[in-house]
Amino acid sequence: MNDTPTKPRRRGRLRLLLGAACATALAVTGGTLMATNAYAEADRTLTSNATGTHNGFYFSFWKDSGNASMVLRENGRYTSSWSNNTNNWVGGKGWATGTRRTISYSGSYNPGNNNTYLALYGWTRNPLIEYYVVENFGSYNPSSGATRYGTVTTDGGTYDILRSQRVNQPCIDGDRCTFYQFWSVRQQKRSSGTITTANHFDAWARAGLNLGSNHSYQVMATEGYQSNGSSDITVREGGSGNPQPTASNPGNPTNPPPGNSNCTAVLSAGQQWGDRFNLNVSVQQVSNWTVTLNLNGGQSIQNSWNASVSGTSGTVTARPNGSGNNFGITIMANGNWTWPTVGCRT
Repeated sequence: MNDTPTKPRRRGRLRLLLGAACATALAVTGGTLMATNAYAEADRTLTSNATGTHNGFYFSFWKDSGNASMVLRENGRYTSSWSNNTNNWVGGKGWATGTRRTISYSGSYNPGNNNTYLALYGWTRNPLIEYYVVENFGSYNPSSGATRYGTVTTDGGTYDILRSQRVNQPCIDGDRCTFYQFWSVRQQKRSSGTITTANHFDAWARAGLNLGSNHSYQVMATEGYQSNGSSDITVREGGSGNPQPTASNPGNPTNPPPGNSNCTAVLSAGQQWGDRFNLNVSVQQVSNWTVTLNLNGGQSIQNSWNASVSGTSGTVTARPNGSGNNFGITIMANGNWTWPTVGCRT
């Protein structure tokens, strides 16, 4: 099983984001289950820090105290539970080496009104970066305590792009590390779906947030901080639907996750004044596109450039006008400075 106990290396990332001051893969491809790739290791319950492999998947489990536990089950499935006496814990299944893979996951996640989230989680070295693609969370939105760099729309939803920093804190390489954390936080919470990792990596890079050249592990993780909750998650590599259902994890065939998007629109900040602000929109991968911007209450479009824009409030539509795939808008805030959500289709 190649299990290796690990020394504590974490430090309560949720705690980091609680204020400005303290501011997972069945071996298949294309969704076809191959009997020759089945694994049959017995279930294992983890209550102390460990990494290793189980049923063909890498796993990681860490906690600093309390009653958090994780059960490694068939294929890419794991279950977890934790109680309020746990300070900080995180665990999941995935891969020993991260890359620009597309993954699918499904199951249940029960955060309650608590500090916890469900995320694709990984590390890189050179430089040392900790990253999250947050799919669901409890009472605390991780985007609340980090610096915002725009949004990316992919896999049927819009994610906020953020960065935070840890100074002299434990990491995968020791107990006193200084490193950045990169975040994509999904605005529309979900517990099943597809994550096109490359779209997040590319969106971070466009915002000047560059991952390291040496990837460490990449897992579909559950994390909790001074809270209680549970999860039952199955993960596999590949997109377009839920992981292969099992008797214990039937998935949700009546509400499958969205397929991969072939059109991505990224928002970034422009100039801001006392009553209005500019946003830049970059459309990726296609040249024949329709972008929708869902303005927030009270907002209206004052001006636009390099696209044909229809509408001034509510849902606004933009299409190419021969000026390329980058355009801009000026939004009258009317006291509401929240960026619109953005969608893209061909």
